[in-house]
Amino acid sequence: MPVVGRRERKKQATRAALGEAALRLSLRHGVENVTVEQIADEADIALRTFFNYFSSKEEAVMATLSAAAQELIAQFRARPRTESVLRAFREAVVVVMSQSDVAGRDFVPAFQLIRSTPTLVPHQLAVLAAQEKALAEAISARIGQPAADVYARLCAACALTALRVVLEAWLQRTADTDQQPDPALLGRQVDTVLNELAAGLDRPGSP
Repeated sequence: MPVVGRRERKKQATRAALGEAALRLSLRHGVENVTVEQIADEADIALRTFFNYFSSKEEAVMATLSAAAQELIAQFRARPRTESVLRAFREAVVVVMSQSDVAGRDFVPAFQLIRSTPTLVPHQLAVLAAQEKALAEAISARIGQPAADVYARLCAACALTALRVVLEAWLQRTADTDQQPDPALLGRQVDTVLNELAAGLDRPGSP
């Protein structure tokens, strides 16, 4: 992994502070009732600085998921080249789940907030589109084929869609049972869907 300089670390810390403040206030009051000024005050950061990092409060709320999406790609790129594409993706997911707030105080509330706030959906789609493009490029680099190759784009789309299907089911189960999210269960479900992809989705019809 590349070494991050002091200046970049400060920028990342500022961005994270604004994102956390935006999420915290939105969970407390609802996205529609939160202003950019309130987010900057909550993070103890100048208002003009906010717009150096985000174009809107909705984009700031999405910062937690955006960071997790970028970290997943970084971890995928860092996996040994001896691993297959789906194995490397699976291991990257496990790393991100174990070292970040995927099952903690930020990721789960952010995902639940998005599901209940229609104005956040376009911003979520933008994050997902950027993640899919980045993963396709990383897959192309891993297998030594052009970035426009249909396999890389199809594999990225399928892998990320499978992950989203699992996450949504995991979060719904958490909401239905009113229990804390279980990272171990999520890991097993990720294994299941990736094994389905690896085995191939085409099956014969029933007689």
